Amino acid sequence: RDNVITNDRQLACARIHSQEGQDYLSGMAAAANYAWVNRSSMTFLARQAFAKQFQSTPDDLDMNVIYDVSHNIAKIEQHMVDGKLKTLLVHRKGSTRAFPPHHPLIPVDYQFIGQPVLIGGTMGTCSYVLTGTEKGMLETFGSTCHGAGRAQSRNKSRKTLSYQDVLDNLARKGISIRVASPKLVMEEAPESYKDVSAVVDTCHGAGISKKCIKLRPIAVIKG
Repeated sequence: RDNVITNDRQLACARIHSQEGQDYLSGMAAAANYAWVNRSSMTFLARQAFAKQFQSTPDDLDMNVIYDVSHNIAKIEQHMVDGKLKTLLVHRKGSTRAFPPHHPLIPVDYQFIGQPVLIGGTMGTCSYVLTGTEKGMLETFGSTCHGAGRAQSRNKSRKTLSYQDVLDNLARKGISIRVASPKLVMEEAPESYKDVSAVVDTCHGAGISKKCIKLRPIAVIKG
């Protein structure tokens, strides 16, 4: 309607100050609030479960949240464009925010190292914690990858992978799993995703984020 022309139909958009644009931002904010509460609830329940199992307290077990960040969300931010500081709406799809050291929007604890960037792998492969860089701020609006990305669709995964084979593969790696529905196992199987290490190495090599910690799964809950 506004004659906004894109080179990809998936980039369909609305002007920010239009009714559609404002409706979208309001809906997105509501969804983001739901997600924040959902993650907080899961964190609380996980802390309580560990405290009960080990007959201790979450604080004594050092179960603290390192960082929490939204993926796939639009944020109003300031960035340099053609040498001028401008206010932009940065919509990160398939990516996540990765601000550099000393940026005013990251917590005091991370001012000297940059924003923590949480890169989830799969339930059978490693995950990473990265940090944001100044180069990423200049070249990608302070953004980097937020995961490996799917190698095949959820539907194809359900059709081509065996529930028991996935469980057996995880067991051989010493990984325990509890799942609400068998189809979730195939959809989120390691084989369904690209190589997260290769993706992280690419971002690190490009300088848009920096590798900090490599993690491996021990237990997985899908539900």
